[in-house]
Amino acid sequence: METAYINIHQDVIDACKTGDRNAQFRIYKLYYKAMYNTSLRIVNDTAEAEDIMQESFLDAFRRIDSYTGEGSFGSWLKRIVINNSLDELRKKKEMVSIEASELEFPEVVEENREEEIRLQVTEVKETIGELPEEYRIVITLFLFEGYDHEEISEILGISNNLSRIRFLRAKQRLLKILKEKKLKSSFNYN
Repeated sequence: METAYINIHQDVIDACKTGDRNAQFRIYKLYYKAMYNTSLRIVNDTAEAEDIMQESFLDAFRRIDSYTGEGSFGSWLKRIVINNSLDELRKKKEMVSIEASELEFPEVVEENREEEIRLQVTEVKETIGELPEEYRIVITLFLFEGYDHEEISEILGISNNLSRIRFLRAKQRLLKILKEKKLKSSFNYN
């Protein structure tokens, strides 16, 4: 028999289940930034990400009774945000790009090296934005959102194998584009 996930905010979640507005506001304050960033990385539009995030919280509070506690509340909420973001993309059929976000680095990393790493991460994220939508979404869900291929296949309604293929093709195309950019920039310096 599986045991339920122990959530450190279970008392607040339980209060939300009774419709407690203060508890809902506490949950919102705990998760809004992460959920906004998740949506932003998928839809690449600040206003749209804000709307999706707000709507996702409303959806979550409307169906909070369906949260069983088998996983973390944050993961459950993130799934709602991702599904709403993907639904919005499907409606608009727009190209998606990844917005560069701040990364936290351990204090042991020297300042110059930290800046170099940030620039490289930013370049990779921007280049991911150049990938075709089906590759970009899979690589985003895998690398940035931490989903495995089984979860990605469920979210996107594709086979586990297709998720893996798209991820591998995305990596190959990403490396090719990055190499071409590096080669192009080396010619510009000479």
